[in-house]
Amino acid sequence: MTTPETAPVDTWLAVTREDGETVGYLEPLTADYSDVIPRNRLGHAVGAAGDYHAAEELVLDRGLRELAQHWQVDGEGPELAISELSPDGIVLRDALLSKALVRSEAVHVAWPDVSRRLRPAGD
Repeated sequence: MTTPETAPVDTWLAVTREDGETVGYLEPLTADYSDVIPRNRLGHAVGAAGDYHAAEELVLDRGLRELAQHWQVDGEGPELAISELSPDGIVLRDALLSKALVRSEAVHVAWPDVSRRLRPAGD
């Protein structure tokens, strides 16, 4: 089975909460956006491709909780916490040191992380 190519990021639609905070994106599979892939703020697909409205509800329901969890790059190394997230990239730092408010070496991952280099710690 082959997977479709990822659409250019500038075609992704931001999904925002009532307060204006972006909680994820909808990546179009069709020109009219009738079929989309729901994605979280990291750029990870968080559900199967499908209907625009169902995908939007999924992204809204998921919210931002994933940003608070600990991550590993490529499934290896120490547990990391996200310290910055922007179109310029994802910056992570040692989760335990960050909790103690100690600045640690930054680890950079390109955004969006469609290759899923970031994986929940312990997976």
